[in-house]
Amino acid sequence: MKRILALDGGGVRGVFTLEVLLRIEELLREHYRQQDPGKAEQFVLRDHFDFFAGTSTGAIIATGLCWGMKVERILKMYIEYGQKMFQPVPWYRPYKKFLISKFESGPLCEMLQGMFIEDGKPALLGSKLLRKRSHETGDGKLLLVVVRNHSTGSAWPLTNNPDAIFNDPSRPDCNLNIPLWELVRASTAAPVYFAPAELLLGKKKQIFVDGGITPYNNPALIAALTAVLPGYMVKWPTGPENIRIVSVGTIQFSSELRVKNPKLWLGFNVAHIPAALLQGTSWQQDFLCRCLGKCLFGEKLDREAGYLMDLGLPGREWFSYVRYNQVYRAAEMERILKQDRHLAQIDAVEAIPRLRAIGADYARANVKIEHLI
Repeated sequence: MKRILALDGGGVRGVFTLEVLLRIEELLREHYRQQDPGKAEQFVLRDHFDFFAGTSTGAIIATGLCWGMKVERILKMYIEYGQKMFQPVPWYRPYKKFLISKFESGPLCEMLQGMFIEDGKPALLGSKLLRKRSHETGDGKLLLVVVRNHSTGSAWPLTNNPDAIFNDPSRPDCNLNIPLWELVRASTAAPVYFAPAELLLGKKKQIFVDGGITPYNNPALIAALTAVLPGYMVKWPTGPENIRIVSVGTIQFSSELRVKNPKLWLGFNVAHIPAALLQGTSWQQDFLCRCLGKCLFGEKLDREAGYLMDLGLPGREWFSYVRYNQVYRAAEMERILKQDRHLAQIDAVEAIPRLRAIGADYARANVKIEHLI
């Protein structure tokens, strides 16, 4: 069986994701300890999963895991760098520069540059360390990072698959030559929060922004399609017994509108519509995964569709699918946000302890070994 780990965008709420991943890592380490006690102590998630996909904060985590890092190490970086990563642009900066972004990108770049070094130089998307083969199957690991190319106005789900059309080494703009830290930085360049990223592809400079403003803030479906559609040149055999997707979110908050005046002013729309669109597209990707795959676990989608678990559509199930995400409906969300009003914000580093607690509680209650193997 091939296994995909797909991780949503959501800023600092990636801490919730990391707590879920800690539990996944713990359960799998215990599982493998029963088979080989010696190897289990050094176990990391890349020893189990074949394909890592991530958007925005999920791209940081997915790339780190594909690189061979333990979850604990990545979580420690989030805790240590959290305050630095969301460092406001100083008021004395030139006026035009100040308008580009709310936060400095330097600390985030510094963290990413330190994470991905190969032979003393910045690692590339085509790094041999990312593609390090599995002992079980001999296949190289796959990584997918979602970005939006502002220059072309399109979503770019980039992989390190050496057989992909745009990864041909003979191309002057071969994607495998992109420095890994720059690609991940581009996926996290959330408009307003961080300045866009400029990448040089061949001799042409292009502008990239956060993959979260594409349809793939939840990258589970595009990862599945990349694995099975012929154009992407991975060509895994379909079927719930052949592919398992584990998708992890960054907490879903209700976007229910509770206002008396339907004539909403411009400031309200600017503040609320982007978040509602992000949530809507992530929900849709989850919905489609449950329709195209055999859903083994997930929160209720809505009161009409329900859970869509194990629909039993013979011949139409391309993969088996697990979705982990804490979902807060309207009444519960109000209660939670009264305890910590910053919790829903993607830059609320002060909420990290609370996010960790929510993630750990959720993981203990819901993550099961049978979902993973």
